[in-house]
Amino acid sequence: MKKSIKLFLIVVVLMGGVSLKAQDLKFGHINSREMLLSMPESDSAQAMIQKLASDYELQMEEMTVELNNKIDNYVQSRDTYTDLIRQTKEADIQEMQQRIGNFEQMAQQDLQTQQNEMMRPILEKANNAIKEVADENGFIYIFDTGSGNPVYWSEQSIDILPLVKTKLGI
Repeated sequence: MKKSIKLFLIVVVLMGGVSLKAQDLKFGHINSREMLLSMPESDSAQAMIQKLASDYELQMEEMTVELNNKIDNYVQSRDTYTDLIRQTKEADIQEMQQRIGNFEQMAQQDLQTQQNEMMRPILEKANNAIKEVADENGFIYIFDTGSGNPVYWSEQSIDILPLVKTKLGI
């Protein structure tokens, strides 16, 4: 709230000091999510991430099946084991549970890292296109309607998504 008030005061002071007419100010908006979804590069990056996620999921399933088999074998035969063998089998099961947990955590981190790396050039390309469209068309602000719910935007705010898509060749 304080940031909004400060921003409003700064804008008022700048507008008064420079004495710009309201008609000269151009505001635009864009739905960045819609733009990213329309970029072909996003589709291929998303497909690669899905493939990696599927590979990790398959590995998790294999590890889980192996763990369940060990547990089943242990439960069926534990009465016949000596204390030393029982303790060894229990430690083996606990170790495998921990490995599965570690693998799942590392897989999630790797997926996030891979997604960030794949999306970085796509986001840079999109941001550059937005900046170029803003500069070429004299916009002073471009608001992103895809990253939240704007409270209000006027009909005077121009949707630059078609211009950016044209700039990107989409």
